[in-house]
Amino acid sequence: MARVLLFNKPYGVLSQFTDGDGRATLADYIDVPGVYAAGRLDRDSEGLLVLTDDGRLQARIASPKTKTPKTYLAQVEGVPGPEALDALRRGVTLKDGPTRPARARVTPAPEWLWPRDPPVRYRKSVPESWVQLTITEGRNRQVRRMTAAVGHPTLRLIRVAVGDWCLDGLLPGEWRRG
Repeated sequence: MARVLLFNKPYGVLSQFTDGDGRATLADYIDVPGVYAAGRLDRDSEGLLVLTDDGRLQARIASPKTKTPKTYLAQVEGVPGPEALDALRRGVTLKDGPTRPARARVTPAPEWLWPRDPPVRYRKSVPESWVQLTITEGRNRQVRRMTAAVGHPTLRLIRVAVGDWCLDGLLPGEWRRG
């Protein structure tokens, strides 16, 4: 039976176990041999990372062909209106082509939100809001590029679910068996 670990990747940690430049990696948090990240989460993104020792499961989660949903909370500049949300729902055209349609809605800031170190830059003159976005692809920095394409750059990005697995109660740096 496949081993599955659910990890809340902190900001600034690489989604790999080794790094030649001395940056924080998964090895600083997880001492379980033989598991590997199923997909990636950028160094400046936070939240759920699924790890497994099953190569087929890893490929199924990471492959865009399987359309595994990945849900994010994005703190964005401004408050997206109906036009921006509709564009995300239809799919936006990025430099590497059109995205698949996404589920998108404005949502309140999560009550369980932990502080980020370093904190997100704050500007009095620019309001911010949170968007819940579910995509079925996983292109490089896709959510950030999508929100920017509709005029609302991402300030903070937290993945809260991959398929049926959820972050539920894991603090940054914590993991549990899935």
